[in-house]
Amino acid sequence: MPVAELTRDELVAWGRALGGRATGGAVITLSGDLGAGKTTLVQAIAAGLGVRDDVTSPTYGIAHRYESPRGPIWHFDLYRLRSAAELPQVGLDDALRSGGVVLIEWPEVAESSLPPSRVALRLEHMPGDVAKRRLHWTGAEA
Repeated sequence: MPVAELTRDELVAWGRALGGRATGGAVITLSGDLGAGKTTLVQAIAAGLGVRDDVTSPTYGIAHRYESPRGPIWHFDLYRLRSAAELPQVGLDDALRSGGVVLIEWPEVAESSLPPSRVALRLEHMPGDVAKRRLHWTGAEA
């Protein structure tokens, strides 16, 4: 699993580059502690995909849909879900079948519904360095 230690600006650039390479049907999951930068990274990926709208955390609404020149972008925040039984109510299955890019924060509750070919990102705070985050990833090039 590759790892990088990134400042906020470097994290944004990394996310934009990932978004620039993402294709329809891609599933990208983002895990990590509160405040680790998951939503910042989602915003950067969406910008790389060409989303012009403000991308905000859907913590209370669970899901947001954005349009990009390359098709629909789905952004899920599953933090408030208690079990996989709630997934049909939030439309995750429909989004996964839509052919759009699906970005999922707090994906742990949905593990059994996610494709194995997804890009998995995990962010963590850097001990002793509040200006950087450690990013671990699988399924994506640096």
